[in-house]
Amino acid sequence: MILTWMIGGAQGSGVDTAANLFGNTLGKAGYYLFGNREYYSNIKGRHSYFNLTISDKPKHSLSEKVDILTTFDAETVFQHFHEVKGHLIYNKGLENTKIDTVQSIEPELVEEISRRLGSYGNTISAAVKFAAEKGVQVIPIDYDQIARDVAFQLKVALSVVERVKNIAAVAASYGLLGLKEEYLMQSISRSFRNELYSKMNTIGAKMAMSYVKPAYDMKELPVDKRVQIDGNTASAMGKIAAGLRFQTYYPITPASDESTYIEAHQEVLTIDPDTGDKKRSPIVVVQTEDELAAVNMAIGAALTGVRAATATSGPGFSLMAEGIGWAGMDEVPVVITYYIRGAPSTGLPTRSGQSDLKFALNVGHGEFPRIVIASGDHVEVFKDAIWAFNLAERYQTPVIHLIEKGLANAYTTVDVKELDYSHIPGDRGKIVEGGENYLRFKLAEDGISPRAFLGRAHMYYTGDEHNEEGHISEASSNRIAMYAKRMKKLETADAEIPETQRVSVFGDSENVILTWGSPKGAVLDAMEMLEKDGIRVQLVQLRMFSPFPTRYVTKLLSGKSKIINIENSYTGQAASVVKEHTGIEATNHVLKWNGRPITRDEVYRSIKLILERNEKKVILDAGA
Repeated sequence: MILTWMIGGAQGSGVDTAANLFGNTLGKAGYYLFGNREYYSNIKGRHSYFNLTISDKPKHSLSEKVDILTTFDAETVFQHFHEVKGHLIYNKGLENTKIDTVQSIEPELVEEISRRLGSYGNTISAAVKFAAEKGVQVIPIDYDQIARDVAFQLKVALSVVERVKNIAAVAASYGLLGLKEEYLMQSISRSFRNELYSKMNTIGAKMAMSYVKPAYDMKELPVDKRVQIDGNTASAMGKIAAGLRFQTYYPITPASDESTYIEAHQEVLTIDPDTGDKKRSPIVVVQTEDELAAVNMAIGAALTGVRAATATSGPGFSLMAEGIGWAGMDEVPVVITYYIRGAPSTGLPTRSGQSDLKFALNVGHGEFPRIVIASGDHVEVFKDAIWAFNLAERYQTPVIHLIEKGLANAYTTVDVKELDYSHIPGDRGKIVEGGENYLRFKLAEDGISPRAFLGRAHMYYTGDEHNEEGHISEASSNRIAMYAKRMKKLETADAEIPETQRVSVFGDSENVILTWGSPKGAVLDAMEMLEKDGIRVQLVQLRMFSPFPTRYVTKLLSGKSKIINIENSYTGQAASVVKEHTGIEATNHVLKWNGRPITRDEVYRSIKLILERNEKKVILDAGA
């Protein structure tokens, strides 16, 4: 069983609360979820929406076709009516609303929607009629009357109960599913601790449910130990589990949510590995004046021996370039969590993308080692956050952890056992106490010098080239030796890190899909759909870009009939990185750069198009 549910509304109108409440309710009934939040880059008023996949088995992506669209405002109907294939719930009181009176809809969208409606007209009634004639079941609900009735029963002003409309919308769509009413009521009670809000939403929900009859015969499923997490939270949890002690950030979308989660959990319970004693250890979180300060403070903390990190997005990462270069020159084990969003400049600050891959690989002027990893799902985000610290300290170099906005703001249901990290050993690398003859940058065959913390030995740090002690030196022989020592780290890492840990492979076929990051989920779900049609493909997911797993990727891609690159970028950057390292070129490309996530339907159609017609490039555009 698999359903797609969507709710939309103006930002600030309670859409987030409604969507999370609905998701929690489905979780109580034993269903797996994969949801995503899309929103404009303003604080209040513009359109936002949640797209939610509901399944009796784990799913990893979204669909562009919606089984149940639940709305309480006009804009959501206008923006999404054409995506519905099952049920459309709408506010009866808005039927005569014309599209050109909804001022928050951009002119380009008004033109596009008007063209789609054509002779039907330009009102909500027209959009509803369009959907109904395509076989959609339309359900008009008088939200205004519900609000008036709730206000009358509770003897409060109508303005107080206005937001009951979004919970009423949720309740109506929940009523279609055929699940127990008590699950919804429990979620409402838990979400609204205030007695008045709890009462008004409970009453409003019951009224709304009276408008519908069950249309989907969903049954309660066994519930194992599960957790619902988004990408920001998964990264924050992973950092805490890894022993993070110092986190910096300057507020920026979508990275900030990670740091605010850590701020809310700044004291963690740790266990001494030798004595078994439990103690509470603090995490210092600093909101800095800008991103330059953020990366430099994290670097300074890392020099003292604590596990330190910062988190940012595109423009902030640009400002961090000089600091990252300093960390590369001075061999500082700092972690930079890089949330990729729409670019360049401010770009699409609340949308997703993958066009910063090469920037991450080449950030900073000159050549210095840096390790770059990329997560493809929420469990990977969690475990990669731990891995990043181990890599940073083992190889004494900056580690850049790539997470796209499409994962950061998506949430999913995960079995708790998948977040078990007891099998991931800590690795702090070559830590020493120092001593009288300590050389911080001692030449080493593997490129990794013994590391003492600030205050434990004499040492010098500078942005200039330096000798083994850290003193500035421009001598040619020293420059050659130090430069080679630093770069040797990538050779050492390449030899030590199993290539099978740097690339994930799913399935086996002569036709390969090559991807990285968030498209992984859409590809995996599309592969199931394709198998039902008798089509088998293989997925090669790149997990580490530096050092690049050249030998393994060459082996995987050699001799394949088709290599289909799928990315959220215009130029297909990962494919060009693969070609640079292996000499193997993708035969076909599936690309999307409108800032919206790739859906499983898009992947399914694209692969069939490529296999049947050998289409060289398929451009995707789904998403409002």
